[in-house]
Amino acid sequence: MDTSPMSSAVFLSLLFIVIGLPVLSWATTIILTRWLRHKERMAQVTAEETAEYATQYAAKVERLESRMGVIERILTDRSTHLSEEIDRLRDAPVN
Repeated sequence: MDTSPMSSAVFLSLLFIVIGLPVLSWATTIILTRWLRHKERMAQVTAEETAEYATQYAAKVERLESRMGVIERILTDRSTHLSEEIDRLRDAPVN
């Protein structure tokens, strides 16, 4: 068997190609798969949080629109029951 440095280099190169590259490819695939799963989960959590905030803001806007409607009605109503309605609204609990 030839033990020259050239044959050792060729043997190590072939060993790396046959064993090293598949192992490196496998490890890279595992790492990228986990990273992609993590990114998908983070996107899902962000979407859920965004939906929750949107629901909260929608409810808040609905309450504010209701209160604005009452204020508009009070400002534009010229009836004699206006002071009674104001007193009733003042005593009512605020959302």
